[in-house]
Amino acid sequence: MIITCPHCKKEHNIDEKRIPPNVKMARCQGCGQQFPLDIPREETPPPPQPQPAPVEMVPDPNPDSAPRSDQETRRIGVSLSKGGVGKTTTSVNLAAGLALAGKRVLLVDTDTQGQSSFMLGVKPKGGLTELVTGELPPEEAIVQARKNLWILAGGKSLAGLKRLIDRKDYGGELTIAQALTPLEKDYDYVVVDTSPGWDPLTVNVLFYVNELMTPVSLEVMSIQGFGEFLKSIASIQKFRKEVELRYILPTFRDMRVKRGSEFLEEIEKIYGEKVCAPIRYNVRLSEAPAYGQTIFEFAPGSNGAQDYRDLVRKVTGEPDLFT
Repeated sequence: MIITCPHCKKEHNIDEKRIPPNVKMARCQGCGQQFPLDIPREETPPPPQPQPAPVEMVPDPNPDSAPRSDQETRRIGVSLSKGGVGKTTTSVNLAAGLALAGKRVLLVDTDTQGQSSFMLGVKPKGGLTELVTGELPPEEAIVQARKNLWILAGGKSLAGLKRLIDRKDYGGELTIAQALTPLEKDYDYVVVDTSPGWDPLTVNVLFYVNELMTPVSLEVMSIQGFGEFLKSIASIQKFRKEVELRYILPTFRDMRVKRGSEFLEEIEKIYGEKVCAPIRYNVRLSEAPAYGQTIFEFAPGSNGAQDYRDLVRKVTGEPDLFT
């Protein structure tokens, strides 16, 4: 760009792009006089107006959960003093089936083996013990394992909880009920898995749940254990009439074993409507935990999945579920 000094008429070749916008005067290199610097400039666009910060859509903390129903929470304990009858398998798959049916379910594991969380493929940092002792708040002790399904894990730490219960001078049998009752308003069902045997935790479960489901494998020793368990229930009912044996679930049904069919007929004759459709022996039920999956995920078309769907229909009283 060429500019001319108004005093001596000397021409100066300058690069206007290198002159800052706030420079208004120039000095002539010939005569040394100053003169106004008039450089046509492109209009500077106005500075960009600050844009409002984008609104971050906060996701629902439980995006895969159904709304809580207005019905009273049902407390179901899965219990039998004899081991090896399918209590944990039933607890996990019953809870998972109810969740698939759109129910909000809390699964509580009161077994020191802690197999419920293993079967669901989750590794919680705490569970029932930490909830009762106050080491963890409920939102940390309870872990969401599936859509509509939460778990309060068991494990070896429950041995310490047993000692805590034993040391109480009174009210030890209500320890679990006092911890769970304030939380159950968020769930439609609370399903409690118990350990084999008869210990303070099992007694605590019976002082919390209102409904009992008893898996009974169709073999002699299981039938004998069932009879002993009924005597124990009767002793609890003297102090807590709310607990009731609602469901008897025959497990490990093998059509090749004649004696098993005879046991089933005898149970149905005595207990009638309380007897659920049996869970057939199915190898898929024993394989699914190795993959951290429920039977509905691992083998949805298997006999085991079909039988547990029937169980969910009976418990909910909704025969059209899953159709």
